Amino acid sequence: MQSSKSNDELSDREYRRLLAFRVGLRQFLRWSEQEAATVGLTTTQHQLLLAIRGHSDPLGPKVGELADYLCTRHHSAVQLIDRTEQLGLIQRSRNDAHDRRVVRLTLTEAGEAKLNQLSTTHLEELHRLAPLIDQLVEPEPRLA
Repeated sequence: MQSSKSNDELSDREYRRLLAFRVGLRQFLRWSEQEAATVGLTTTQHQLLLAIRGHSDPLGPKVGELADYLCTRHHSAVQLIDRTEQLGLIQRSRNDAHDRRVVRLTLTEAGEAKLNQLSTTHLEELHRLAPLIDQLVEPEPRLA
């Protein structure tokens, strides 16, 4: 997305809003990492569970799709999947009717429970942060 303004045209208020947003985002991510740790997960395991549960196909996402969601390489996603599967939080299945080689992932009951616990608090925190995001996208007041 390109802006019609050049860098010299940004106001002090816009810079303050960008700073507030970036600080708030980093604080949210730090808080999220701590919340995941309270239920025994790393932040990437939490993201993996969310990516599986939030995927639109009821059969579950494929490994490549998860790698895209996690912004990582396929082999790194596989390593994360292996570790998380060993914890009993996810399971692999070959339930694709068109191609039995396709591996899909779903949450176990334990994985679903941990994700539900984290998601409730995360949604509450996002509601708390919504005014910060709203403030960022408010148009600059026009001078009369």
